[in-house]
Amino acid sequence: MAFGKDPLWYKDAVIYEVPIRAYVDSNGDGIGDFRGLTDRLDYLQDLGITAIWVLPFFPSPLRDDGYDVADYYCVNPIYGSLEDFQEFVAEAHRREIYVIIELVINHTSDRHPWFQRARRAPQGSVERDFYVWSETPDRYRETRIIFQDFEASNWTWDAVAGAYYWHRFYAHQPDLNFDSPAVQQAVLDVLDFWLGMGVDGLRLDAVPYLYERDCTNCENLPETHAFLQALRRHTDTQFPHRMLLAEANQWPEDAVQYFGTGNECHMNFHFPLMPRLFMALHMEDNFPIVDILQQTPSIPDSCQWAIFLRNHDELTLEMVSDEDRDYMYRVYARDPQARLNLGIRRRLTPLLGNSRRKVELLTSLLLSLPGTPVLYYGDEIGMGDNIYLGDRNGVRTPMQWSGDRNAGFSKANPQKLYAPVIVDPEYHYESVNAESQRQNPSSLWWWTKRILAVRQRHRAFSRGTIMFLHTDNRKVLAFVRSYQGNHLLIVVNLSRFTQSVQVDLSGFQHMTPVEMFGRSPFPEIKEEQYFLSLGAHNFYWFTLEPARTYGETGSPRNLPRLRWPTPLATELNQAARRQELEQILPEYWRSQPWNSLAEQRIQHLEIRETIVIPAAGQPVVVLLVQVEYREGEPATVALMLTCTSVGEGNSEAAIAQIDPDHGEPVLLCEALAEERFWSIPFEGIASRARHGGQGGEITAHPSMGTLA
Repeated sequence: MAFGKDPLWYKDAVIYEVPIRAYVDSNGDGIGDFRGLTDRLDYLQDLGITAIWVLPFFPSPLRDDGYDVADYYCVNPIYGSLEDFQEFVAEAHRREIYVIIELVINHTSDRHPWFQRARRAPQGSVERDFYVWSETPDRYRETRIIFQDFEASNWTWDAVAGAYYWHRFYAHQPDLNFDSPAVQQAVLDVLDFWLGMGVDGLRLDAVPYLYERDCTNCENLPETHAFLQALRRHTDTQFPHRMLLAEANQWPEDAVQYFGTGNECHMNFHFPLMPRLFMALHMEDNFPIVDILQQTPSIPDSCQWAIFLRNHDELTLEMVSDEDRDYMYRVYARDPQARLNLGIRRRLTPLLGNSRRKVELLTSLLLSLPGTPVLYYGDEIGMGDNIYLGDRNGVRTPMQWSGDRNAGFSKANPQKLYAPVIVDPEYHYESVNAESQRQNPSSLWWWTKRILAVRQRHRAFSRGTIMFLHTDNRKVLAFVRSYQGNHLLIVVNLSRFTQSVQVDLSGFQHMTPVEMFGRSPFPEIKEEQYFLSLGAHNFYWFTLEPARTYGETGSPRNLPRLRWPTPLATELNQAARRQELEQILPEYWRSQPWNSLAEQRIQHLEIRETIVIPAAGQPVVVLLVQVEYREGEPATVALMLTCTSVGEGNSEAAIAQIDPDHGEPVLLCEALAEERFWSIPFEGIASRARHGGQGGEITAHPSMGTLA
């Protein structure tokens, strides 16, 4: 489907989270900006990213990294101009990358003109009612304090107003009053402005806290859901195919309410899953993962969870028990400096002790469990952190692009940077950077690129159901993702030691697990338990395919069938026959491990020319195929095809089985997979052969080039 036309695009997305000031500085002021981000879109496209989530970039005092908004309608000048933002959106869309931005609707900065007017306005006025005021700090006592390390109360006295104002986060972030119709309209106006700029999705920050009511905990109130339904109706009417992403850090039974019946938010973060991935890894036990996902209610078909390993905040432990929180602190944050509020302020790789195997294992789970994966900038290269910076700034340091000064992030004086680059010996930017990893095919960056490409070839990952499988070993997690008759088997060893496991695959008898990365078939599934062994912190991704049953001739019986009554060369002169072949070629190409283009997603394919080359016994047909990819430039691919009898030659090179009106079936194969056809190119060069087609001809002639 063409870019921007799929209403469910967010289900198939790979989202990349970017704090703009941390990414690229284009003007040498020490702060990342939109022009720098635009210049790196090719990098993100090459990695396999299909959506960018940009953290707040609005004018702000920056006391909470931009979540304290002072003006909803502008770009903070330190990040560029509104025109720079529009160019960024246009360039992202040109690369078929969706753009998601923040809509911080629960609160504003105390510097916002709305608050400055409210504190001076008379009681009962529209301006005053933009915020929540009280003459006493005793209201809503049942409400928890989120930032316990910084705030003693959710109320703060304002001397100008002569009253207390309500805030769920920092005291400099007063909460908006959503009981005011003027506030609701103001939020809709802001939404219209940015969606009108071409933005594809909005992350709704802190949505559980929009309303306050006495004798409640002021979270997940019915009024909040009613407002979100109105927001969704407005969005669907005015801006079809746009997406709303809720940030609701709640238990599954509460978080699922933010989908409504498919009439509230399109997406929501699955906060409780994230810490349990880390728990399962350290405990070497699949229970935390299975348990939380089995507790998670089903969601409407049009909705999707967003899942993540790390983000711009601390690794939140709000959605675990006190006992589990203490356990996580003991194993992942022994240094008290790493603890913040109810979480751990570490990046992914330092959390895992710089273990490449553990990083790959958790990333494989992120990409295979139900939901849309969200990658945090720098995790694709294993960036480190700095826990000695204040608040959560230690996980928001400059992106490490190269080993040059300032890690290639900026040309400014190093002392001018908004935050210091990482110089910890283990994660120093001179050794951990994108430039060096992109030059090393064995790097974490290349591994990430490859696994993203494999994931994007299988919609069962993004849209499929999940079924956990019974195993005889709790150190191994096994599950099947299914979508439209396609089944993917995922087996993960959570242990630091090699493990054997027997998996109950009785529901998939007579199917063959084919390993996705190398297309290696494993033994066929029988009635008995299926045996596998896995190395330490290793995993398998399989497609479950109909077993290739081989007769005496060795012919696979699960090939596509073509009913062509006449010889190959004659049939391919007909447009209808070419279209049939165009339908099956993409799947054949994806199945070939030697194909350098296999990881690219094919958007459109067309056979542009057919040229017959006479050969002894059976002619060869050369196809010139124009291929357009979802990413990158189109390519013209040449295929030499022939027909062989069933049972002859290399059946793995068979594209389809042709069933003629008369005679025996034959296999349509790539000719160069058969040794008897290897001489055709060389004979053509020796004789300077010319072979004509409908639009041109193939000529063969020697060149002065040197074979390497």
